Amino acid sequence: MSLDVSRPDLVVGVVGTGAMGRGIAQVTAQGGMRTIMYDAVPEGAAAARNAIVATLKGLVGKGRLTAEACEAATQNLVVSDDLAALSGCHVVIEAVFEDLSVKQKLFAELERVVGETTIIASNTSSIRIASIARTLKRRDRVCGMHYFNPVPLMKLVEVIRAAETAPWVVEAMVALGKRQTRVPVVVGDTPGFLVNLGGTAIGTEGLRIYTEGRATPSQIDAVMRDAGGFRMGPFELMDLTGIDVNFPARRIIYEGFFHDRRMTPSPYHESLFHAGKFGRKSGGGWYAYDEQGNKADPGADHSSTAEPAATVVAAGEVSDKVAALFMAAGAKVVAHDDGHSPIVVTPLGDDCTTACVAAGLDFRRTVAIDPTGAIERRATLMMAPGGDTAARDTVSAALVKAGTKVTAIKDSPGFVLQRMRAMIANLGCEMAQIGIASPADVDTAMTLGLNYPQGPLAMADAMGVKETHAILERLQAITGDDRYRPSQWLRRRAMLGLSATTPE
Repeated sequence: MSLDVSRPDLVVGVVGTGAMGRGIAQVTAQGGMRTIMYDAVPEGAAAARNAIVATLKGLVGKGRLTAEACEAATQNLVVSDDLAALSGCHVVIEAVFEDLSVKQKLFAELERVVGETTIIASNTSSIRIASIARTLKRRDRVCGMHYFNPVPLMKLVEVIRAAETAPWVVEAMVALGKRQTRVPVVVGDTPGFLVNLGGTAIGTEGLRIYTEGRATPSQIDAVMRDAGGFRMGPFELMDLTGIDVNFPARRIIYEGFFHDRRMTPSPYHESLFHAGKFGRKSGGGWYAYDEQGNKADPGADHSSTAEPAATVVAAGEVSDKVAALFMAAGAKVVAHDDGHSPIVVTPLGDDCTTACVAAGLDFRRTVAIDPTGAIERRATLMMAPGGDTAARDTVSAALVKAGTKVTAIKDSPGFVLQRMRAMIANLGCEMAQIGIASPADVDTAMTLGLNYPQGPLAMADAMGVKETHAILERLQAITGDDRYRPSQWLRRRAMLGLSATTPE
């Protein structure tokens, strides 16, 4: 059995015409397919069609769409108030709200209406496809098509294959996604699918650093943006998507993976959820917002009136990038300890305390600097408990003189960026390991779905696969926490000197 989705007479039904359904209908119609829109709300589908047509005309006015393409897409949009009108569809995509019983009832009704070979897909973002299809007679023709909002702008679509989904269905829906000008990735039917599961790492590790009292939300976000190249840090992202959305999703994923420590939610996250502090939409979450949605950011820059260090002692193998910043500030970088100048270390995975004890350094004068990421844009400093803040401040002043911003955090294994990127990379490796998606699809999904600067496996390569593995091993050893256990996918490639993207 097969379905040629390139056929010119292909008919696609869209059930549910809210924001997601409208977007799906728009890209389907623009892809040259007859699109039948249905909504249980009277006149809901007609209103959605009018909104799509207005959007298309707006694109024409902006020069982004030709008048001919607008007219063709408009002609492809058909409205019906009767579910039976979908009987002739080759594909039906459901986009109603996230309620399992509602979806099961709808799919049962669709099965009675459509033909034997019609593919029925759900746009669910969190419900297992197998659960939706459980009561159907033909579960093999059911799959997921998880689009991202706003659909016309977000190119990614996750094609979800459940245990009983036939290969021809997956093949057809990948082709359909391409005809809609989306970028499809094939994903297993697991909690959170690919993007929502992969996005767990940035939020949970940011919350872990905050919960440990190592850094503030503003500091963590600034490091991720400036040094890590992310468009948003984890706390900004939680506030944007809504804590009423992301906290329940984190809990579903945690429970779905039977309390895997890598997925553990935070009580601080839960407390904001119960307080109704949902982020931008409620005027406050991790940050406060004014009526225009502008964030009140307390700032992440370390400031002091100290004079820039004239000499710093480089203990061990200090990063060349860090040494270059001091030299740019006019400071001498020496190997011999003169007994009074600040000592600089650039550990991977360790905290400042561990680095001082291991090398026998004077912890009062030792300042640890994260050598990873774009340190020319933002450098992260930390000291051991009891450290002399005067040493930190003079080091900070020298870095600021060299032209970089500085964030000073509490002593933390792996600083902020090392921990965050290692955990993102590790979860990406684990998704490849357990077969949720191919290495290439993992990276594609995370860059397109979450706007990451790199996919998780590419991120491991950029950091160094061996170095990423070593950071995780140090984090696990220092904290004793199983959440930092390296994926076997990562371990094997680190041992063999291979790229993290190397397939099995």
